[in-house]
Amino acid sequence: MTARWPRAVSPLLWAFVLLSVVHVGALLAGALPVAQLTKPALMPVLACCALARGGPPLLAGALLFGCGGDTFLQIGGDIAFLVGMGSFAAGHVCYLLLFARYGAAPAGGRRGPAVAAGAAYAVLLAGTVVLLWPDLPAELRIPVAGYSLLLTAMAFGALRAGPWAAAGGLLFLLSDTLIASGIAHWPQLPAPQFWIMFTYVAAQWALADGVLRSATTAPRPTPGRAGELRAAGAP
Repeated sequence: MTARWPRAVSPLLWAFVLLSVVHVGALLAGALPVAQLTKPALMPVLACCALARGGPPLLAGALLFGCGGDTFLQIGGDIAFLVGMGSFAAGHVCYLLLFARYGAAPAGGRRGPAVAAGAAYAVLLAGTVVLLWPDLPAELRIPVAGYSLLLTAMAFGALRAGPWAAAGGLLFLLSDTLIASGIAHWPQLPAPQFWIMFTYVAAQWALADGVLRSATTAPRPTPGRAGELRAAGAP
């Protein structure tokens, strides 16, 4: 983030950092009650930090939908998982709208690199779904595939908001792929929940920061002729 923040940002930023450290530390230590208590608080604090910095309300909405996903995924069971996934999906839609509003065409608008990047994300999506499909529970295959499509679209769209947002999109892909691999009962990394949350928290931070940077540098719309006349006091 930029150095010149409103005063309210600093304590909120430190609160988010502290919560994040406590949460991932609790996951490593096996302190499940602490991890469960801190997880739903992460994204609301980051949303308040973004708003204090002058971020758009839609960004706060994206982060709060993330909070909804975090909360429902803690409950357990297929229904809660689907509701949580739906909440994350709504957050991705918010991000896509933000990238369209404040972002710029990736690769300076050059068609070749943009097409290559799109093809790479499409291959990543197809490969992940094809590999996971046989090992996913039958009732979750279609929802997970649909969610993966939206998630990949968000990660690709993040290229419009600069390198921080692009990194956040990739980290979100990694985090959710780790979740899906666990559902598919693939071999897991040591302390899998730590890696899921570490990459997720980093992803949301980077996405929010990328949007805030883009919103700061986005050109303001030029008023039309009618607006100019009204500004000049014309009837």
